[in-house]
Amino acid sequence: MNGNTPYAGLPGITRAGKRASADVPDLTPEQKRALREEVTEIAALTREYLPDEYVVNSNVSQGATGPQARVAVRPPVGQPVSADFAPDLDTLDDPDRSPIGDDDPSDVARGLAANAAFQVKLSVQDQITPTAR
Repeated sequence: MNGNTPYAGLPGITRAGKRASADVPDLTPEQKRALREEVTEIAALTREYLPDEYVVNSNVSQGATGPQARVAVRPPVGQPVSADFAPDLDTLDDPDRSPIGDDDPSDVARGLAANAAFQVKLSVQDQITPTAR
């Protein structure tokens, strides 16, 4: 039964549960730089919307299915929020197209900032006494 799955492994070549290296695309240094610049821009825009107490970070990594990018926000209280991107490898070489797809960086940044602020609100909703009714 495992012989017909892509994760069965090839005897002597690929271990069971692992993908063959030919199946996972790699980025060229220029493609990785373009992707890193895009997520760094989203992180910078997100920082503009939030106070200094929020920690915003971005990274580009090689996942099990290929390159991945993430912008994450850690609010002062509450759960962290993140936006993950699996770049379209065809658009990475085109300077006129965004490596993360059709998402507008400012829209992604606003969404991350709003979600991070909402996490704070959820965490402290019962701990703050209203000043007026």
